[in-house]
Amino acid sequence: MTKAEVVLIPLPAMGHIVAVVEIAKLLVQRDDRLYTTVLVMHPTVDPSTIKYMESLAASTLPDRMRVINLPSVESITSDIEPNNWLRSLVEEQKPHVKEYVSKIRTQFEMNPNSPRLAGFIFDTFASRMKDVPHEFGVPWYVFSASGAAFIGSMLHLTALHDEQGVDLTELKNSEDELEMPCLANPIPAKLVPSMVFEKDSLTTFLEHARILTEARGILINTFLEFESYAINSLSDGKTPPVYPVGPFVKRIGGGGDPRSDDSNNYRDIMEWLDDQPPLSVMFLCFGSWGSFKEKQVKEIAIALEHSGHRFLWSLRKPSQNDEMQSPSDYEDFQSILPQGFLDRTAKIGKI
Repeated sequence: MTKAEVVLIPLPAMGHIVAVVEIAKLLVQRDDRLYTTVLVMHPTVDPSTIKYMESLAASTLPDRMRVINLPSVESITSDIEPNNWLRSLVEEQKPHVKEYVSKIRTQFEMNPNSPRLAGFIFDTFASRMKDVPHEFGVPWYVFSASGAAFIGSMLHLTALHDEQGVDLTELKNSEDELEMPCLANPIPAKLVPSMVFEKDSLTTFLEHARILTEARGILINTFLEFESYAINSLSDGKTPPVYPVGPFVKRIGGGGDPRSDDSNNYRDIMEWLDDQPPLSVMFLCFGSWGSFKEKQVKEIAIALEHSGHRFLWSLRKPSQNDEMQSPSDYEDFQSILPQGFLDRTAKIGKI
């Protein structure tokens, strides 16, 4: 039986690593010939990621699966501008990735019963690693943890820039509505991903979007029933094949999840959800890097209260000084929310 190994490289942030680890597990469960190795770049930018990696090391992973920590790049610190941080991290880690992959190739040459290198799966924002599979002559795929609508918006905005000459930075204050094939309804142009509003971050955004079109395929952490419109819009013949492979979530047990312990109110949240009517709760969560300024938080809170819907809101505090650090937890929600909000929504909401 021919054995094959797939190397997966996530962005070093909590939500991305968890999803890629779950993909690696799924692959080995689906085919006895497959082996998977997840290479985690360091430094990470989320303290909870370190705890998660420690929990993985203490757990029993599926057979034929490994999670490897690449050497930390000491020259890369959180005070580097975010766009340069990511680019520098990927470039500095390339030699370590090549070294590890070379060992896979050498081992196969010495022992044909060992798995051969079959391909790579890169996080959307680690796809600048693409020259590594080119060097080893194997295919590579991209994985998006952000959903099909986000991928569709990346591709559409890039087409506007490259094919129609649209200056995307001018959308920042635009009141015009923007139609995107991946969205059922137009949206105000000023609400597109904020990274396109600044020239430096726009360059990075466009670069990653263009790389998407070079991949053998795009794996997305979504499912057809949830994003059917966006997924179908990507089947236009211009985009590499799209595979909705989600949803990937960290399961409790088997390594433990640092976000599910008592200190994070996991049991309290689950008990509260169990007490709510079926299909009645709106969940607001914007990823491990999702945070908002005070004015935005208040606007969301007012909208929630006016809607009257039950809600569960994962609210996190932005990092300070625009450094490359993940959001943190609030010590007191009263300081950021409208006065009296918690009391008025106590029966229908939980933060």
